[in-house]
Amino acid sequence: MYRLAFSLLLLTPLQLFAQQPELRWWKGNLHTHSLWSDGDEFPEMIADWYRQRDYNFLALTDHNVLSEGMRWMSLKSIVSRSDDKILDRYKERFGEAWVESRTNEGDLQIRLKPLSEYRALLEQNDQFILIPAEEISDRAEGKPVHINATNLAEVIQPAGGTTVREAMQNNLRAILEHEKQHGREVLPHINHPNFGYAITAADLAAVVSEQFFEVYNGHPTVNQLGDANHPSIERMWDLANAIRRTELQVPPLMGIATDDSHEYHGKPGSRPGRGWIMVRSRYLTPERLIQAIKRGDFYASSGVVLDEVTYKKETKTLKLAINPQPKATYSTQFIATLRQAPEGSDPIGQVVATVDGLNPEYRLTGNELYVRAVVNSSLPHNDPSFKNQVRQAWTQPVGWE
Repeated sequence: MYRLAFSLLLLTPLQLFAQQPELRWWKGNLHTHSLWSDGDEFPEMIADWYRQRDYNFLALTDHNVLSEGMRWMSLKSIVSRSDDKILDRYKERFGEAWVESRTNEGDLQIRLKPLSEYRALLEQNDQFILIPAEEISDRAEGKPVHINATNLAEVIQPAGGTTVREAMQNNLRAILEHEKQHGREVLPHINHPNFGYAITAADLAAVVSEQFFEVYNGHPTVNQLGDANHPSIERMWDLANAIRRTELQVPPLMGIATDDSHEYHGKPGSRPGRGWIMVRSRYLTPERLIQAIKRGDFYASSGVVLDEVTYKKETKTLKLAINPQPKATYSTQFIATLRQAPEGSDPIGQVVATVDGLNPEYRLTGNELYVRAVVNSSLPHNDPSFKNQVRQAWTQPVGWE
């Protein structure tokens, strides 16, 4: 230890700065709402909630707006969404001087702070950052079509379309044009496809320039498990990827987990802390995080922590290392869509192996179009969004390259 400290003293400031950080996992949520749209809390209070719970990055994704510019909101409207103590908590956390109020025609109003103002109070190097983002909220054929865009330079208006698929394509095109125009990494992802049963697996497959969607969304009304006439979100993932890897010959969709949080005061609904992603990167910056996500170097979680996710192309082996929680046991399902399945069985989304324990692995046989892993904990979710929910983690499809 002393030898290491002495060696560091011999390095110049430039040499110290040049030491390459190690790859590590960063925890974040990419779907969150505040008073800027239909959430019930001030944005800096929301960001502080995540920061205090060891998240490393957060995107506040209000509907069709970025938190920028001057906006005032009636205190009556704020209280009606939350409770009559919301302003007291806000002042207690950030101070009387931080909170700005005015009276307009007898109505007491509170100023909603933009990201450019409050981020300086919360961001910390290599610990926590905020990323400007938007939930582009559109409709087509009477159904909701929502796409998140993370790391935006300016707001993107919904592009519309005569069909759900056309609206998806038009909005994605606008996001990709924004990325090119501003010369920055932007991450688009399709939100809650079963919300209003708006988006089908065929739709997800057809929009080939999109590679990300929400495999888990913590809002209780997004029909995570489907119904008698609609597949679950996980089933939809495999249905879409089967089309992509056979008919279309394009990369598979990758799965993101999010909160889609709106309620922060203990009320029923979409509360924070239900779903997140873990991204492996050397640097905690929006650009490096998005680059890692685009490479597929991340996993989605609703409560299971993975120390390692490794796919070795040479041996075609997917290996996981699970970080154990007290009193939990773990069972990992390796799920694949097969080139050829036994007669009478469905080749799509087959469980090709189930492995108990902390170090599951699976070696591809060559019959798989891809394989992905779902880790199931024996522990119930700490704040379930559907009945009998357990803590899980989802890795991305591999073996398709």
